[in-house]
Amino acid sequence: MNAEKIRCVNDKKLFDALKENADVKRVNEQIAKMEEKGPTGIRRRLLATSVRLSRRMAKDVHHMADECIEKLEMDIPLELYVFSSPQFNAACFKPEEGRLFVMFSSSLLEAFEGSELRFVMGHEFGHHVYRHHDVPIGYLLRGQSRPSPKLALDLFAWSRYAEISADRAGAHCANDLHGIAKALFKLASGLSDKLIEFSLDDFLQQVDEMQVEDAQPGQGAPKEDWFSTHPFSPLRVKALKFFEDSELANGSMSSEELEVSVQGLMALMEPSYLEGRTDTAEAMRRLLFAGSIAVADANGHISEEEVKLFEQFFGEGSYVESLNVEKLRRDLPERIETVLQQASEPQRMQVLRDLCIVAKAEGHTTDEERAVLDEVAVGLQVPRVFVSQVLNSDLEPD
Repeated sequence: MNAEKIRCVNDKKLFDALKENADVKRVNEQIAKMEEKGPTGIRRRLLATSVRLSRRMAKDVHHMADECIEKLEMDIPLELYVFSSPQFNAACFKPEEGRLFVMFSSSLLEAFEGSELRFVMGHEFGHHVYRHHDVPIGYLLRGQSRPSPKLALDLFAWSRYAEISADRAGAHCANDLHGIAKALFKLASGLSDKLIEFSLDDFLQQVDEMQVEDAQPGQGAPKEDWFSTHPFSPLRVKALKFFEDSELANGSMSSEELEVSVQGLMALMEPSYLEGRTDTAEAMRRLLFAGSIAVADANGHISEEEVKLFEQFFGEGSYVESLNVEKLRRDLPERIETVLQQASEPQRMQVLRDLCIVAKAEGHTTDEERAVLDEVAVGLQVPRVFVSQVLNSDLEPD
């Protein structure tokens, strides 16, 4: 099966749109000019901070990598690295001088075996195969010229679907749903085989217990993870179960049904309200509007740059001189209360997350702006740690 045929449709759709975005093009042009001057130093940093795994040192690991490379029809020299860390982690870097670099934490290599490790490898290779690094999220979020709030939200949305595609590449390499689910369980829990006896049915039950009508999250999930850049791990397993049951993996479900099912899962994690026509969606939009103004005016003055960012998100002409900023600020508690009464907890977290993204669009947040965000969090009964997580988050495919 060709890797491109199993790519998530929404990943490709959003990826293509982002590649045409003016800001993304501008940053890619800057990166290209840097690369023309010579290597960016990725390999040098890896050699200095981690251990390169030669074939003599890690014969079995390289054998697994060879199998994945063949299945994904890759044609590029590969270097594998390991770094010391108690955290389960792996990363694939953008190729440099015609070589691909993949890095694993020491704890992951020690705790993962067989199909578990093949899945992780295939997932990392998938980011390369699907050219996910062509959307330079890290540069966009950390650069001097920050993306607009709308672009930042689009990047978050694409990031999750990119992970779904990479998961399918990993599943194609591993060909073992139980091993794949076990790998995702280990990544989510940080536990190894020493302490638990993994149950696929119990893990998937977390998704089944999500109430679609009420948009309630899975039982026991850390709330601050609901809107991370990666899909909630049980959702990833459920999405891979759909993939296994589809015609793309010799099942009976059509490709169209597969994509619709995956979109339904993503909707559980990220309820949409920006285009919704319900009373709840309207209340969430009104809160986002007033909250954005309150954040911009937190220091007593709304700058031209903040007006520009505001209009990039809400539309040209949405900010007018006659806008009563003081009244919007006074109305903020009432709008918070309306959302609290009408929206589910994940929906409240969604609008708060979007407000945080708007707030950090300039690249930093002041103490006054953070105070407004904390006020909204407390009013919506969302842990304030969630604000910190969003403000400090980075997006990188891993």
